Amino acid sequence: YLIDAPSFTLANRGKPISQVSPMAFGNMPNDGGNLLLSPEEADELLNKYPQLEVWIKPILGAQEFLNNQKRYCLWLADASTRDLRELMQLPEIAARIEGVKQMRSASNRASTQRLAEIPWQFGEVRQPKEGTYILVPRVSSERRSYVPVGFLTADIICSDANQMIPNASLYEFGILTSEMHMDWMRTVAGRLKSDYRYSAKLVYNNFPWPTADEKQQTAIEKLAQKILDAREEEFAKDPATSLADLYDPDLMPQKLRKAHRDSDQAVDKLYQSKGFKTPLERVKHLFQLYQQQTA
Repeated sequence: YLIDAPSFTLANRGKPISQVSPMAFGNMPNDGGNLLLSPEEADELLNKYPQLEVWIKPILGAQEFLNNQKRYCLWLADASTRDLRELMQLPEIAARIEGVKQMRSASNRASTQRLAEIPWQFGEVRQPKEGTYILVPRVSSERRSYVPVGFLTADIICSDANQMIPNASLYEFGILTSEMHMDWMRTVAGRLKSDYRYSAKLVYNNFPWPTADEKQQTAIEKLAQKILDAREEEFAKDPATSLADLYDPDLMPQKLRKAHRDSDQAVDKLYQSKGFKTPLERVKHLFQLYQQQTA
């Protein structure tokens, strides 16, 4: 990295260097599209079988999350044997599950073939059963000052087009959505064409987190909530508004921009009481911390 900082190479790391919650891929369907539903398909099934409401959940890939697009899925990870028996009595559901089974059975990969034994489930399941989680889209436009980070409840399914931190807190959201973390990400992340490609192993696991006591964490949580509140205020004005709209650097609402700046300053001071004047200062400081923590 061409900066005035210690010289080293960041490696893909399996665990975070700081004592923080692990980040992983979202849930991978591996279903041939059979467990995924358009809004029209979801409405059609619910109109015919209202009892499916408990099993049809919204799902967010990066595109859906960033662009306010709707998509749904059959989420049967918690279904009992009795539930599955009843669901298989519905021809449309039985056909979809059979479609998953056939697709997985025809795969050349032994691991996918084994998944044919549980065709009602996503191929990889990491969704928390309750609480909240953080969503980070794996690919995001380089134009944005901030990669939009989500703070969502467990009833919204996160797909493998995103990274996720199950059972996350507002404090973690505040740090990850900060300018400090964004400057680190812009320096070390890979790229898809010119867009940021956020990697847990390279970006998140190598990121040096600050030391914060309970009072400081509470302060960051309050500022993080103001970011979420500013977003919700814009969504309330116009439900068609997307995060891509809100984080367009030319269109970002003033209240949201101020909420981020207030949070940025507080996060900066967790690392250094006088804060930082430039992105380069932040990254240099983070590289020095990285070297200390991994020495």
